[in-house]
Amino acid sequence: MKVYVSTDIEGVTGCNNWNETTLGHSEYALFQEQMTNEVKAACEGINEAFDSNVEIVVKDSHDSGRNIIMKNLPENVKLIRGWTSDPNIMIGGIDESFDALVYIGYHSGAGENGNPLSHSMNLKTNYITVNGLQATEYLLHTYAASEMGIPVVFLSGDAMLCESAKIINPSIETVAVKEGLGDSTISLNPNYACSLIKEKIKIGLSKINECIVNLPDSFEVEINYQRHQDARKASFYPGVTLINNTTVKFVAETARDMMVTIFFIL
Repeated sequence: MKVYVSTDIEGVTGCNNWNETTLGHSEYALFQEQMTNEVKAACEGINEAFDSNVEIVVKDSHDSGRNIIMKNLPENVKLIRGWTSDPNIMIGGIDESFDALVYIGYHSGAGENGNPLSHSMNLKTNYITVNGLQATEYLLHTYAASEMGIPVVFLSGDAMLCESAKIINPSIETVAVKEGLGDSTISLNPNYACSLIKEKIKIGLSKINECIVNLPDSFEVEINYQRHQDARKASFYPGVTLINNTTVKFVAETARDMMVTIFFIL
């Protein structure tokens, strides 16, 4: 058994300010530790589900990719730090050899009110949609993984994301560790959040065959940038069309092609 874990920080319990996500800031260490603890809990749950007869690869997918405290993870975990510079982005290094994909600390997408730190890939956009759905980082990477035949079995993060994840994957197991309310968050106790993640991930892994996502025939992507200059620049990429001063669109026939375009224009 081989499980890939992709992790972010804006969706961990308690985190609700950009200072708390920034390496080197005085407020960062507490949430670096919580991010690590939630990943650790996920890995412990995976190990218990398969009696440690499992290979776990964790991708640190926040900012510089240098956040997780590696020594705190179980010994059978391999950690990808930094960025692999490929179009799979937050699941860089994944391939068809993996049996399941897990997300920890994920968050609502750009323009959504489920998290004070909502965004999609970076802070350049007001919104991104794929076939009319809000293109969260969860949605984009789930389509990419599904094209490789990898089921997405578990997600933890904010409540809005956990609910929307079920639109394309009704069988996914989720743990909402917090809920956004304006510029605030209502969060679970950090230890309780980790306990839930550890237990619920085992349920998700028991439903691997139910968590295959059916892919659309094509992917119509619309990106609305905050700056008109970014939209203009993106419009020169092959297949991308400028539809107004701040918005571009393109159609991809495969999830891979969609991710390649996003990789270059975001």
